[in-house]
Amino acid sequence: MKQQNMGAVFLIALGAFALGMASYVIAGLVPMIVSDFSVSVATAGQLVTAFTLAYGIGSPVFVAMLPAHKQRLGLLIALAIFTVANLASALVTNYAVLIVTRIFAGVGAGVYLAMGIAASAALVPKDKRGKALAIIMGGMASGTVLGVPAGLMIAEQFGWASTMWLIAILGLVSMVGLAIKLPALPASEASTLREKFAILKDRKVTLILTVSLLAAVSSLGLYTYIAPMMANESFGGISNITPWLWVWGIGGVVGSFLIGPIADRVSGPKLVVIIILMLAVSLAALPFTAGINAWLAMVPIAIWGAVGWALQVPQNNQLISAREGLGGGNVAVALNESALYLGSAIGAAAGGLIFAFQLGGWALPFAAASVAGLGLLLQLVALKSDGIFSANKPASCSSS
Repeated sequence: MKQQNMGAVFLIALGAFALGMASYVIAGLVPMIVSDFSVSVATAGQLVTAFTLAYGIGSPVFVAMLPAHKQRLGLLIALAIFTVANLASALVTNYAVLIVTRIFAGVGAGVYLAMGIAASAALVPKDKRGKALAIIMGGMASGTVLGVPAGLMIAEQFGWASTMWLIAILGLVSMVGLAIKLPALPASEASTLREKFAILKDRKVTLILTVSLLAAVSSLGLYTYIAPMMANESFGGISNITPWLWVWGIGGVVGSFLIGPIADRVSGPKLVVIIILMLAVSLAALPFTAGINAWLAMVPIAIWGAVGWALQVPQNNQLISAREGLGGGNVAVALNESALYLGSAIGAAAGGLIFAFQLGGWALPFAAASVAGLGLLLQLVALKSDGIFSANKPASCSSS
């Protein structure tokens, strides 16, 4: 791996750190925003909705619209939009305008991460691709686990806008560094927008995306309700969930970084089977360990965080490999990010129904484990089928 290219990968990861921070810190800033803009909590919460919808829906569309020969420029423009939008968020005094800035930040973030993952894969030899992708995902995980609490502490001292300033500064440093160090990226094949989205006809791509969706439903959906779940008497009646959240997050950071060398040595489909099996087992083990002692539940929670974050390294690696020589790798990665956000939303909604029908504390982790088990079953069937993973078969369309 050339040293210059490695430096560019770390700069992309710095931008991913800022992205991870921006994705989750707003939820913690809601009370301050309510006070500053004199809006309700429900209204302020729509800032998160605006960002995530723009991220999940806008990302694949705008990635597909990028000119084939402007991949490097597209990445830099996406990061610039993300940076300027966060700077604008810190400066605006009107709530409606603030919503608009979060929409732009979400689009910029989604396009940047998809382009950054694809760029990192292009910058290194194929046998080092897993390591490069792990650095990017590790950057995003670190932004969530370390950046969010740091941002909240800064906000408590200097106001919520100071956190937006910090995110903008991190984005700016990454952007300037990439403008200097990022080499030219390979041009993708020229094709129409319709042809690019026709990659969904590729069975291998759709299977990978479906597995990512199911994993997100189980992992991110359950995470939404980890606090009320652990507050249940059968889980130890925890009133302060913070230590368990830290364990989940630290597990995610460790898993994101450690999966890289493994992904370069173990077949992607087989590695996904192992990861999803560990996810299903850890989720199913939660009620039993918590029933013995709430602190013991930290073990499956740490494993859950580690494998939940680690999964996307082999998934993105497979998507890029699946489209090599066919085009559309950038769009496939963007669709994978959309699958994660959609899965999180579905999981949160399903978890809400479980609570609404008062099905009991154990129902939630068992339901999440069952969804992960469905993803595992799908992966095993595909692994044993007649060659979905044995070769990169051309799709029935031309795409880029």
